[in-house]
Amino acid sequence: MDIPTEIIFVDDGSSDKSFDIISHLSQKDARVKCLRFSRNFGSHAALLAGLRKACGAAAVIISADLQDPPELIRDLVEKWRQGYHTVWAVRESRKDPFAKKLFAATFYRLFRRIALPNYPPSGMDFGLFDRRILDNLKRLHEINYFIPGLILWLGFRQAYISYHRRSRHSGRSKWTVRKRTKNAVDAIVSFSYFPIRLISYTGFFVSLLAFLYVVFLVTRKLFFGLGTPGWVSVFVAVLFLGGLQLMMLGILGEYIWRTTDQVRSRPSYILMDQIGFDDIKPQDEEGL
Repeated sequence: MDIPTEIIFVDDGSSDKSFDIISHLSQKDARVKCLRFSRNFGSHAALLAGLRKACGAAAVIISADLQDPPELIRDLVEKWRQGYHTVWAVRESRKDPFAKKLFAATFYRLFRRIALPNYPPSGMDFGLFDRRILDNLKRLHEINYFIPGLILWLGFRQAYISYHRRSRHSGRSKWTVRKRTKNAVDAIVSFSYFPIRLISYTGFFVSLLAFLYVVFLVTRKLFFGLGTPGWVSVFVAVLFLGGLQLMMLGILGEYIWRTTDQVRSRPSYILMDQIGFDDIKPQDEEGL
């Protein structure tokens, strides 16, 4: 493409020689730049840092594992030139392990149902964003964030291009089940009140069951002369309600923990080194 470009790598606390290799590339090509975190802060923090540093009229995010085809960037740019502010590359199919695909499909279905109905069924984490999107993204200062969800929430004109996601080129993914689970919980808690509403629904349903059970016991005693069969039913009810209360406290705890994180206002990431940029500004270094 005959347009000025910059290539920003974000080293999310890697333990290999990635930063040294990128430094060498930067010496050969001034367009290559790099941000290096002081430790691993997660992929969404890396995306946020790169998007905040991008200085062009638009920016593209893409993973370095080459599962998403770089040649598709040309199509994204063409769509952007048609007047769209956001152009998502949506996975039509993917070559991933079955367990990973099952986890992803379950999350996307649930997320569409209770949070963002316009979220693509197969997910997305590769796309192009206009300068207006980038500038508005800088105004958001959430601690536990989900980048695709935030960009969808911003609105503006959005377009989609389908593609087939390839298998990983080399290496092993550091995106563990624990990290994927946290990311899923962050996304749901950030964009949906359904878990809180579910507590109210469950409380109403359990109260209704309890009332019906009392009516059943009274009716059996008055009309059939039968007493309670023993303490088994009481014991089961206590265990059931105790487990239900713990589950509800856990849901409330997820919201309270994220609110506490937001009040603490810890930085999303810390920059240790950078290549190709001016001196690190305090707000950049602390990821605020």
